[in-house]
Amino acid sequence: MRLEEVQNSINNELGVLLYFSGEKCSVCHALRPKFKELFDESFPAIKQIYLDAPENLEISAHFGVFSVPTMIVFLDRREFLREGRSVSLVQVKEKLSRPYNIMLS
Repeated sequence: MRLEEVQNSINNELGVLLYFSGEKCSVCHALRPKFKELFDESFPAIKQIYLDAPENLEISAHFGVFSVPTMIVFLDRREFLREGRSVSLVQVKEKLSRPYNIMLS
C-alpha cells in the first residue's frame, strides 16, 4: 500500500482505522482478529487498514509509528484516537461509540 492510498482513504471515508503491526510481534497477531471483530460489529462504517510497519516504513514514519502494535483511528479526516502496545478493546469501544454514533446520525 502507498501513502497516497492511505491519505485518500482518510480524506474520503467517514472513518479509518490504521493498525500497524509487525511480522514477529505476537501481541500484534493476537490483537488483530479482535480489532477486526470489534470494528466489523460495532463500527462497520470505519474502513480498516492493516499495515506491516517494517514493510511500510514511509507510512509508519509519516504517522509517527515507532512501535507495534499501534492503532490510529481517524474520524472526519482528523486523528481521533491513538493507542499502542497494551490496548484495551473495551476502552477503544467506549471512546469511539459516542462520536461514531453522532457522525452517523
